[in-house]
Amino acid sequence: MSITPQALKSRPECFLRMTGVSIEVFEKIALDCTPLWEDTLIKTKHLPGRPYGLPDIEMHLLGLLLYYRCYTTQLYLGFLFNVSESCICRSIKRLEPILAKTVALKKDRTMTQEELEDMIIDCTEQPIQRPKKKQKKYYSGKKKRHTLKTELRIRGDGKILSTSPPTPGKVHDFNIYKAGKPPPPRCRVYADSGYQGLEKKHNQTEIPFKKPKKGKLTPEEKEYNHALSSYRVRVEHKIGELKVFKILSDTYRNFRKGYGLKMNIVTGIVNLKNGF
Repeated sequence: MSITPQALKSRPECFLRMTGVSIEVFEKIALDCTPLWEDTLIKTKHLPGRPYGLPDIEMHLLGLLLYYRCYTTQLYLGFLFNVSESCICRSIKRLEPILAKTVALKKDRTMTQEELEDMIIDCTEQPIQRPKKKQKKYYSGKKKRHTLKTELRIRGDGKILSTSPPTPGKVHDFNIYKAGKPPPPRCRVYADSGYQGLEKKHNQTEIPFKKPKKGKLTPEEKEYNHALSSYRVRVEHKIGELKVFKILSDTYRNFRKGYGLKMNIVTGIVNLKNGF
């Protein structure tokens, strides 16, 4: 006996906890992926070989979401689906390019008036396995581990606008910002103390006051910092939503070159969950 979408759909709460998405979001993703999935089947229909171990798009999607959500081994998922470990590996590789075209966060050079008004930025780090080469490059003094760092830019209402390419953990947050595309001049940017100096590059910048050496902040400065933190906490909540998917929070075991694709797929799923 193997796990199936139909069996899980009879228990909506379990479905959400196991996959990270509701049944409605799961079905929407499957529906959006169906045209590209059918095109893939047409292209490979004439090729010899065994049929797919996971028969349809919903089974493939369920396997990928379980992998992203729990980040267990592919061997373990193979036992759940009553297939081999290599079948799960091929299924994930087969479906990720399709999700990249339908669900993943896309680079959109056009911005609406709402997106021009405000933007909250912050970086998140994830531990990785110790690299065999260039270990110092990925060692984060903050986390005391080898990490990958990604910058998130979100809108005030919580929509994720963009993510930076994955960067070695040693790189400072502000340097990641400078390597990316600057926000529009009219956009007000809210950042933490890691972005000291950003106000010199972007006039519409809000960063907290830093306590002077052997000095104290005034009550007005403390009140400003508190108000800024209360607004910026939205990006922390969004990072928490991303890390519900353990593939973005546990020690990353896959090849680093595929990290950006997985990050964009998960951010797309989170936006979809929140109605964006």
